[in-house]
Amino acid sequence: MCAMTPSEEAPMRNHSKLAEKSTPYWWEAAPVQPLPRQPLHTRQDVVIVGAGYTGLAAALPLARAGRSVAVFDALNPGEGASSRNGGITSGSIRPGFATLVRHFGEQTALAIEAEGKTARAFFYDFIRTEGLDCDFALTGLFKGALGFDQYDEMARGAEALAKRLGIESYAVPYADQRDYIGTGFYRGGTVRMDIGGLHPAKFHAELLRIALAAGVVVHAHTPVTAMERDGRVFRIATAAGTVEAGQVLVCTNGYTDGAAPYLRRRLVPVRSRMIATEELPPAVMAHLMPRRMMMGENRQLGFYYRPSPDGRRILLGGRDSSRVGDPAAPTLRLRAGLVELFPELEGVRLTHSWFGNVAMNRDMLPRLFERDGVVYATGFCGSGVVWAPWLGMRAAHRLLGREAEARTAFDFRPPAAVPFYRGNPWFMPAIIRGYALQDRLAMWRAHR
Repeated sequence: MCAMTPSEEAPMRNHSKLAEKSTPYWWEAAPVQPLPRQPLHTRQDVVIVGAGYTGLAAALPLARAGRSVAVFDALNPGEGASSRNGGITSGSIRPGFATLVRHFGEQTALAIEAEGKTARAFFYDFIRTEGLDCDFALTGLFKGALGFDQYDEMARGAEALAKRLGIESYAVPYADQRDYIGTGFYRGGTVRMDIGGLHPAKFHAELLRIALAAGVVVHAHTPVTAMERDGRVFRIATAAGTVEAGQVLVCTNGYTDGAAPYLRRRLVPVRSRMIATEELPPAVMAHLMPRRMMMGENRQLGFYYRPSPDGRRILLGGRDSSRVGDPAAPTLRLRAGLVELFPELEGVRLTHSWFGNVAMNRDMLPRLFERDGVVYATGFCGSGVVWAPWLGMRAAHRLLGREAEARTAFDFRPPAAVPFYRGNPWFMPAIIRGYALQDRLAMWRAHR
């Protein structure tokens, strides 16, 4: 995993259009905490690389089954995407059903689609049965259409989803749109009632709590530097020393580095940035987000947004193509998007602007796979709130030899390597500019 530079994390206080803090809004209520340094045991049943949602969700059933488990993270546990995301429990898959059928066949496409329903139900039950205090609410999600043609297509998709999987999913025509969201920007949309929101940093803190209580040993600020196999034993070199393990699970996702070169060639880290408004008057929040739903939209570089768990402010996120240059530009883009949706927020103050890495791959699908004895659970493509714990636990059952519990539609070939890529996503700004052009054309067609 890789940390942000001090210049990236420095508060941006000297620009009237920028936020007061560059740390996540979520850290106000659930700050990422350093852990006491743990003694390094040189022999473990299982070593897990990465102490985010995936790694901790895998560690929990392993430890409860009596395995000795050590989890290593280059940062504080959860300091990556696990405490920086939007907290939307979408469990969405980027390729549409027709694309999945074309690339993988109808049987796999149906299995992937059905697994989303199963994974969300499992996730909600896990929160409830483990008693995790993370502000979870099953609010539903509204997704806006850019034009009436797009609305018609989305409405058909919502109807098909309801018929295939029995999910409460329906179209919202433009005439009824303001019952769901206080904007005229969209031309209708769709609703899914099986999606909700939570406080992502609180969820991670609770997951860490129960993992530690189960006997998992978590080593913070202890990067793994190399992994090698010697027969049935793995030797894991870390900043604190070398550990031998019978099994290894890699869960680094958007923070994969040179310690896992095979995976790094297959995952592209993409920044996702979020902003938080100052607290808004209750009447304004009731007008803009009358049902407190999670929100999304149907464009390539679409925004995702939501009310804060206390219902007092709006959090909005989107892709951030910056790697060098003006650090203000990505925040200003999100601010412009917020005002485009809600013109009445033109003068609103931003309190936070932050980013984290999501991991994309060429199939745009999460994955559980094994290579040379190492198991990988990764590639969540921006939907890790549901998929990361789900695949982390499937991976744990795989390591425990529980074939039925380990079964998942995402257990197939590894993602293909990205040509000429070794960890530096130099091509992402050009790709994002291409997506932005597609969005401008779509907007032009929708409003002409």
